[in-house]
Amino acid sequence: MKTDNGREVQRDQGGRLRHLLTLEGLSAAELLSLLDLAQFYVRHPGDLPARDQSLAGRTVANLFFEPSTRTRVSFELAASRLGAQVVNLDLHSSSRVKGESVLDTLYTLQAMQVDVFVMRDSQPGLPAFVARHVQPHVSVLNAGEAHLSHPTQGLLDVLTIRQRKGDVGALSVAIVGDIRHSRVARSTATALSTLGVGELRIVAPPALMPDQDEFIGARRHTVLADGLRGADVVMALRIQRERMADANAPDADAFCREWGITSGNLRLAAPDAVVLHPGPMNRGVEISDEVADGPQSAICQQVTNGVAVRMAVLATIVRNVQLRNIEAGGRAV
Repeated sequence: MKTDNGREVQRDQGGRLRHLLTLEGLSAAELLSLLDLAQFYVRHPGDLPARDQSLAGRTVANLFFEPSTRTRVSFELAASRLGAQVVNLDLHSSSRVKGESVLDTLYTLQAMQVDVFVMRDSQPGLPAFVARHVQPHVSVLNAGEAHLSHPTQGLLDVLTIRQRKGDVGALSVAIVGDIRHSRVARSTATALSTLGVGELRIVAPPALMPDQDEFIGARRHTVLADGLRGADVVMALRIQRERMADANAPDADAFCREWGITSGNLRLAAPDAVVLHPGPMNRGVEISDEVADGPQSAICQQVTNGVAVRMAVLATIVRNVQLRNIEAGGRAV
């Protein structure tokens, strides 16, 4: 059975984004609008962070039932800098460990007047399921869904590429590593394809390559050198051991020798190629220290952009809900 990715439910009756569950189905104009707003929120290191009151009076609940550092903290900072009250809930402090259903947890928080749920979970289809059951004024944001989708990460990856390299239409982008189990690869590839990337390459060992009905239009490479040659952007991925059987997990040393991005094989890419990694990094496995910390790395820039992108998404979603309330004769609060 095909997993419900929420593409149809994430818009309101006026066609505006009420939830952000997937990047599938978003137009290039919608992506660019989010990216442009995110760029507005970006500040240089050392500057005071951007702040406004777009979410004043709102409450945002972060529901993370999988481990997270970058995504969770950046959503918390994004909501706070937009004037929202933020509640954090994780697996160990949730009544879910006592047997409470996800919907009952959400209904409890909804009764406390939570306006936005930010969800990360290993269960495919859960964000869309929740979005179909919340009240009309409540929004759901997907902060990482199983191996399927991570829309805000896809947006921040593309924002970083645009900042470093300009229009993606002229670029060759190579995504390298465990693509089969990567929600990041799927969302980033979707955004790049929608924006008309010049060439998208997926580069992986055969066992970590996705099925043929995914990543349509991407060039597939099972030899690292072929995938890197001439690439303008190289994004390395972590091996998703939590999403594969131990028997299928590749040996770290062997993977490093054959598939790790090093200063040596990075020379095959374009001379001014940019290196990305969504984190967390396994240094010495999928990426070497000299590349992760080198002049071609944009990894810290990705982290900075994560806060800005999540501010843009939150501000856009809440604005759209306000517009819906106005059209319906309700209060814009």
